[in-house]
Amino acid sequence: MNLDENRFTSSAEPPKPIPNRRGSSATTWFALYGFLFVSLALTAYVMGVLLGPLRWVLVDPPSFRRFNEALVWYSGVPLVLGIFLISWDLFRNVIRSRQTKSVRNQPPVNRFLTVALTAYNDERSIGGAVQDFRAHPLVQRVIVISNNSSDRTMAMAEQAGASVFNETRQGYGACVHRALREALKYEDTELTLLCEGDLTFRALDIEKFLTYIPHADVVNGSRIVEQLQERDTQLSLYMHYGNLFAGKVLELKHLGMVSLTDVGTTYKLCRNSTLRQLLPQLDPRINLEFNAYFLDTALKAGIRILECPICFFPRVGTSKGGNVNNRIATRLGLRMLVGIFTDWKGFYHDP
Repeated sequence: MNLDENRFTSSAEPPKPIPNRRGSSATTWFALYGFLFVSLALTAYVMGVLLGPLRWVLVDPPSFRRFNEALVWYSGVPLVLGIFLISWDLFRNVIRSRQTKSVRNQPPVNRFLTVALTAYNDERSIGGAVQDFRAHPLVQRVIVISNNSSDRTMAMAEQAGASVFNETRQGYGACVHRALREALKYEDTELTLLCEGDLTFRALDIEKFLTYIPHADVVNGSRIVEQLQERDTQLSLYMHYGNLFAGKVLELKHLGMVSLTDVGTTYKLCRNSTLRQLLPQLDPRINLEFNAYFLDTALKAGIRILECPICFFPRVGTSKGGNVNNRIATRLGLRMLVGIFTDWKGFYHDP
């Protein structure tokens, strides 16, 4: 079947999310909180070791010695508890889920894409981003959602051939939510590619996404591959490993259901049938943490997520998100971790 014959066909039986094998929620929390207890234990132990030399400086006062010894000794309590919780999840829940899992292979009948780009004051990059994606033979259209840009972002996007919309509610979550809603209005595509308009991501990775999508509902791009990072990107060494750490924490929350290395990437391919199921569950008030929140919410809904290694390039223009510097990235990372541990309850960040 050639591309023209496949252009407007749709899958007769859309893929179903993986069955939830852990009761009412896909999350057990045992490994997640086990990790928290282990972290507290190791922190207490290291503090006790570092305080040890002070006993010599202070001529080993009895009260300080007792505190120092207790800190080291009792750090073993949360350590044992944490190891028990992680082991419980591994040997009771993960082994059970591994006995019933299978490899899905459901290629989409219609391989054409609607590309949705979010943008905020990206006049220097948005035209090139639109042209890059429109040049790909499988891209049916490119839509751009401007988030109240004060420069010529909308004009440049329209000039490059995109369908342009403005989201009046400020915030990354609101912009992404609007982008996905607009993309779902088109019935001649059953796949939506979500990305940003800053040229950090390119259309050359579309073929990779399409290779992975038969096995998943959402293919999440991962920037955490050293050989696929261009020099001088905004992803510093600190941010690189910070993203890897946050990804593994979220993986612990859904242990046995997903492998994650990057929770901050904005580049992902989604089946429209999955987005229609997921969008009502997503709160657009969550701001820069929205990508981690998206993945967490999807996993709780039993949606199958697979990571795909993607290329990452230097940003054209000025960053307005969480990658401005390491200090802002740390604040964003901590908010993501709080959201993961608290299940995002009351976790809204209106700008």
